[in-house]
Amino acid sequence: MKLSFWEQNTWFNNIDFAVIGSGIVGLSCALSLRNKHPNSKIVVFERGFLPSGASTKNAGFACFGSISEILDDLNNHTEEEVIQLVKNRVAGLKLLRETLGDKQLDYQENGGYELFTKRDLELYNTCQQKLPYINKLLDSIFPSQVFKLKENSFQFKNIQPKLIFNHYEGQIDTGKMMLGLLKKATSENIIILNATEITAISDVGNKVSLQVNNERDISAKKVCIATNGFAKRFLNVDLKPARAQVLITKPIKNLKLKGTFHLDKGYYYFRNINDRILFGGGRNLDFKGEETTQMELTQLVQDKLEHLLKTVILPNHTFKIDQRWSGIMGLGEQKKPIVKAVSPNVFCGIRLGGMGVAIGSSVGKQLAQITT
Repeated sequence: MKLSFWEQNTWFNNIDFAVIGSGIVGLSCALSLRNKHPNSKIVVFERGFLPSGASTKNAGFACFGSISEILDDLNNHTEEEVIQLVKNRVAGLKLLRETLGDKQLDYQENGGYELFTKRDLELYNTCQQKLPYINKLLDSIFPSQVFKLKENSFQFKNIQPKLIFNHYEGQIDTGKMMLGLLKKATSENIIILNATEITAISDVGNKVSLQVNNERDISAKKVCIATNGFAKRFLNVDLKPARAQVLITKPIKNLKLKGTFHLDKGYYYFRNINDRILFGGGRNLDFKGEETTQMELTQLVQDKLEHLLKTVILPNHTFKIDQRWSGIMGLGEQKKPIVKAVSPNVFCGIRLGGMGVAIGSSVGKQLAQITT
């Protein structure tokens, strides 16, 4: 398709900053760039008609890690690194809330719970024993102890007798969050182009050449890659895509469940959305198969989610599934995000490790800071 003079001049010429990806990181980066460069031309390129990775598809957990996840992190990171990871997540959530406000986010701090299945007795015992240690480890971050034991008041079945509760954990409305970021970006004269995929990037010294939709070449002075799990197509880094499959029930009469819940080292997670249950996870059933950028569903994972709903989460309720979907995360051997210069004029903020809600805003801000 041939562009008119007006189209070319208005949207594609004289771009100061091109941001690839209109998720949490991309829009946060664009907003931070606008703050630093009030008169620059900033264009955000998004391959989908909505953000295409996980920003509009996640479960909306405003969390920083369950106790079993933190213990698992300690197997691959030092104490200091784990403390910093949690600090970064807490700071990122604070930035997100300051940027949009709790009303726009529909932020609710109902607390988070971790439950353990019957087969997870060893993990359950370990987490109980390590409660004082983890609380002390996080003592410098929070004003009071984070984790404590609680009775199973939700009538969950086939689990260990007690839950581990974290009263600092919250939940948001993912759609309202992204709508708020989009509105804010538009109000700041940031151009957002949907259904416009960047298919190739080449730093040629005084500018960056970009190929759009495999057919058109444009250029920008600086480029920020914020495509997280999809970034491997542009970069040779420690990053793997990880698909997360999700379902949501139809409204359930007399549903008492409220809060965010973690199961099986965080590989499963669920929450209430009013009187519905959103439930996701299961990539541990087939790690290799879920290492994909294809937003599809598998019978293996969806059957397991339904089975856990029936036998553990909602054993005393009848329910029907309303919708199913999937999103793509970006993971690596290390939990720390990759925020760095790829070349003199190309930069990236990727590998959010399944913590996009918590750290997406701060990663976007860091990406903008290293760009100029």
